[in-house]
Amino acid sequence: MTFTKKIFLIISGFISLGVATAAMGRASVPVRETPAVNWTQLPSIPDKEGFAGSYGGVAGGALVIAGGANFPDARPWEGGVKTWYDKVFVLESGATEWRAEGRLPKASGYGLSLPWKDGFLIIGGGDARANFKSVWQVTRPAGGGVTFAALPDLPRALAMQAGAVVKNYVYVAGGLETPVINEAANVLYRLNMNNTAAGWETLEPCPGGARFLATAGAVGETFYIFGGARPDGSQAKRVWLTDAWSYHPEFGWKQLADLPHPVVAPPSPAMPVGQTHLFLLGGDDGAQIGITDPGKHMGFPRAMLAYHTITNTWTNMGDVPFSLVTTTLVPWDGGFVVTGGERMPGIRSTEVWQATVIVTKAAFGWINYAALVAYLLGMVGIGWMCTKRNKSTDDYFKAGGRIPWWAAGIAIYATMLSSLTFMAIPAKAYATDWTYFWANVPIFLIAPVLIAVYLPFFRRLNVTSAYEYLEKRFSLPVRLYGSAAFILFQVGRQAIVLLLPSIALATVSDLNVSTCIVLMGFLCVLYTVMGGMEAVIWTDVAQTFVLIGAALVSFLLIAFGTEGGISGLWATAVANNKFHMFNFTWSPTTAANAFWVVFIGNIFAQLVPYTSDQAVVQRYMTTDSEKKAAGSIWFNAVLAIPSGILFFLIGTALFVFYKSHPAALDPSQATDAIFPAFIVQNLPVGIAGLVIAGIFAAAQSTVSGSLNSVVTAIMTDFYGRLGGKAKDAAALRLARILTALLGVFATVCALVLAKLNLASLWDAYSSLVGLAASGLAGLFALGIFTKRASGLSALIGAVASIAVLYYVQRHTNLHFFLYAGIGMLTCFFAGWIASIVLPSKKNIDGLTFRTLKK
Repeated sequence: MTFTKKIFLIISGFISLGVATAAMGRASVPVRETPAVNWTQLPSIPDKEGFAGSYGGVAGGALVIAGGANFPDARPWEGGVKTWYDKVFVLESGATEWRAEGRLPKASGYGLSLPWKDGFLIIGGGDARANFKSVWQVTRPAGGGVTFAALPDLPRALAMQAGAVVKNYVYVAGGLETPVINEAANVLYRLNMNNTAAGWETLEPCPGGARFLATAGAVGETFYIFGGARPDGSQAKRVWLTDAWSYHPEFGWKQLADLPHPVVAPPSPAMPVGQTHLFLLGGDDGAQIGITDPGKHMGFPRAMLAYHTITNTWTNMGDVPFSLVTTTLVPWDGGFVVTGGERMPGIRSTEVWQATVIVTKAAFGWINYAALVAYLLGMVGIGWMCTKRNKSTDDYFKAGGRIPWWAAGIAIYATMLSSLTFMAIPAKAYATDWTYFWANVPIFLIAPVLIAVYLPFFRRLNVTSAYEYLEKRFSLPVRLYGSAAFILFQVGRQAIVLLLPSIALATVSDLNVSTCIVLMGFLCVLYTVMGGMEAVIWTDVAQTFVLIGAALVSFLLIAFGTEGGISGLWATAVANNKFHMFNFTWSPTTAANAFWVVFIGNIFAQLVPYTSDQAVVQRYMTTDSEKKAAGSIWFNAVLAIPSGILFFLIGTALFVFYKSHPAALDPSQATDAIFPAFIVQNLPVGIAGLVIAGIFAAAQSTVSGSLNSVVTAIMTDFYGRLGGKAKDAAALRLARILTALLGVFATVCALVLAKLNLASLWDAYSSLVGLAASGLAGLFALGIFTKRASGLSALIGAVASIAVLYYVQRHTNLHFFLYAGIGMLTCFFAGWIASIVLPSKKNIDGLTFRTLKK
């Protein structure tokens, strides 16, 4: 039996297992058996009656309640007079009682409280005589009491308004200008907290009209406002509202799905849960308007409504344990606190409740584990089969030129598709639409350029490392710079590629983060050490079958699990504009997702790895001819489009599934984890294990290729070039040792990052090192397309690229798809301009496009 047939015997085993398990069923709809929120009661407010309309927030780590109003002597229907307060109470974390601390600048209530950094904001409000324009920033310095710093006044006096913090902006909408409730304001104001001196900006008001006692919230860069009431000609009459709206600074207002019933004056602002849910906690629905007798009033409604910003759906998440309105919701101590309020008309409450979001996880099960282990053992088996075929470093790094063109093409495809992409593309299509689809298409445009221009240099110069060309064309320092930039970026990327999918899987299932990292990392190291590039490529082939098969099975099961099957899926997706593919605007910002930005930006984004990334270029060298290498590039391009369509279809299908079954969503889960969450919660056992194997496959194909390519660069560009003496068997042994050490290092780094929760720090490292990536592509273009550029001018171009890209990333809102083009073109033109003063004096015959020998 030939070697290739043995490989396909392993792959056919995976296919058979997938077919067998696929017959077990279809996607199911989970029933929520646990509540989404856990409620605990905190120490009561130290007042006989309690307060409605009080301000609340966190300052200096302590919970603060201030102001508000009550009827201390008698109920309003008994002739009681409403009294306003300036009292301030503080509850330290872990304390069992409140203490009084300072006073408000003036007695007031029924304004807006919003968190801001290490304090909170008090916006507007009023008393019995007037409503106020004043805005205060509340802080609590260490060792001191509560302090109030004045910020710019509102353009008009407002009380009972809605508001939320969106990024660095404070939004305020609606409200009452006077204490007499006979006319509401239809306004939208915004204050830039990074430039408060500029004052409040007046924006387009809500198309739904004036309102007060509405609820607002924020998700991402979008401001939301829900329900509320509108006076109907007099203080005694109100229109109870069920409409909902969103406002985006670039796209304006958009009407959303109506609330199931009116919601007026719930704890405000809305409670953000996870990345895409806003919870409304109770609120008045107007059903008992006019009933003041405590014996007849049933208390305000307790329904907890969850709005999902992606599917535009409402779900009843059960009841809250209180009946409180006109109060504040405060984020504190890992949860959200409701501070007193009004429990019946005219009757206050001293209750303080804290909500903690419950995170649910699905059991993975032994059948899924068995499917996953079978996949992992198959990968190790391929590595073992390749071990005896490696006789030299040429075998270890270039597979001895034995790889079929189609296998090399699959390997290029697998290298470009990481586990992050496997999860991120469906998540993007689920959350938005198909505007990012055009990011896949440029590979067809650049394939002819790669084959006609770049491939001949790598093949005819017979390089092992892509960066050998940089020395031949420029100088040794340029080669070492290029190789070092590649190595540093890949080392950081390996840890992230292992960590992030492990976190996603552990978030939605009982899989352990460390277990996922170890399984993916150490087994990947094992087969890469044993089999070298040949094992990397053949495992890439097997892993591509696994991940594409897993994706296809997932889509079919999701589609047939939705109402109406494929036709129902299509109809719902079309009705919700989920197949939208073009944004025709000249805006270059991330929010706009303009077609030209996505398409043109990804021409350069694709050019970068295909022309300067050792992990990709190395695969050009594994076939026995330049013609077959060209065929591998085209085959990779052919794979990219249909697989891209498949991944976008999965995301669209997930949207339709969860729009039909919004209660099946776990509000706490991250959007990027929606695909693995669906897999472990909804797919039949066995199938879920194979699809998770697809995520493992995507991660391992990236890491294994990266490991081998990094060791290739180290051995070729540093060890061999700078005087290393090891040859043949000794060099092969050293390459395997380095592969093992780097693989273990990446795995350990991922474990440490997971343990210490330092993923953001590692992301920052990767981002900084990654600034050089597009500049590398600029160096290759500079060398190939110009004749004047020298080694020094090339380095000047590389440094200029890093500087410009650093500035663009941190000081502009340009779309990230444009970064590659900016970095590449800056390096090219800066290097070319520098070459006017510092021209090349080297013999570059055969090293530029015009002088390349045919």
